[in-house]
Amino acid sequence: MKRVEYSVDSGAAIISMNRTPVNAIDHEMIDEIHDALLSADADKNVHAVIITSSLRQMFCGGMDLRMIAEGGVKELREFVYKFYMKTLEIQYSMRKPTIAAINGPARGAGMTLSISCDLILASDDIDLGYPEVDIGLLPAIHYVHLPQQISRHKAFELLFLGKPISAFEAQSLGIVNRVVPGEELMPESLKMAASFAEKSPTIIALGRQSFVRANDLDYRRNIENQIETLCNVFQTHDGREGLAAFLGKRKPVWKDQ
Repeated sequence: MKRVEYSVDSGAAIISMNRTPVNAIDHEMIDEIHDALLSADADKNVHAVIITSSLRQMFCGGMDLRMIAEGGVKELREFVYKFYMKTLEIQYSMRKPTIAAINGPARGAGMTLSISCDLILASDDIDLGYPEVDIGLLPAIHYVHLPQQISRHKAFELLFLGKPISAFEAQSLGIVNRVVPGEELMPESLKMAASFAEKSPTIIALGRQSFVRANDLDYRRNIENQIETLCNVFQTHDGREGLAAFLGKRKPVWKDQ
């Protein structure tokens, strides 16, 4: 069963995650997202791309933790390289603007997928967060981008306390571009996408590629370093215990090991 729905509406490619219950990202889902991004980039009738969710209750709850818990470090490394690095590489080379339309709560990898886009719109009734620390994992990629996007101290608070914030607070911090009522999210996202259709595709493509290169600097190299940290965490007792406790719906027993 496909985990991603793909359609084109008025020049906007819409990539909708559809894996119940929370759009947990596994190998198949990220492969389908990558394929959809590449299809949109190759389609001359598409002027912008929107990533959203087909589920009413969740944008994306994060990585598929059961898949991670049942695998080893080798499998984890393979997955996070695909999820982090290949996603970044595809977004890096895209010639068209990408928009995240967050229509439900976003956690962990859902935030990663969102920040890989050029613009983020969010429904006014949702919240966003980085809860990995509560289950013995680390939101590694966000150590790189978030302190550059907001203050270092606020980034530390969000990443190390793991408490969610409202869409409005995310907007005030500069994480989200715009917050709109839920029923207006997709119309507003399509309106934003349509505004790119009025501009030269060549100029948008060249400008976006220049913008991405100018802001890349050592970003991807730093992400590779964070992947190593994440894999190291997975080899600790507390890292494995946090996952087991979450999946078993119990409190973790930390051993500082």
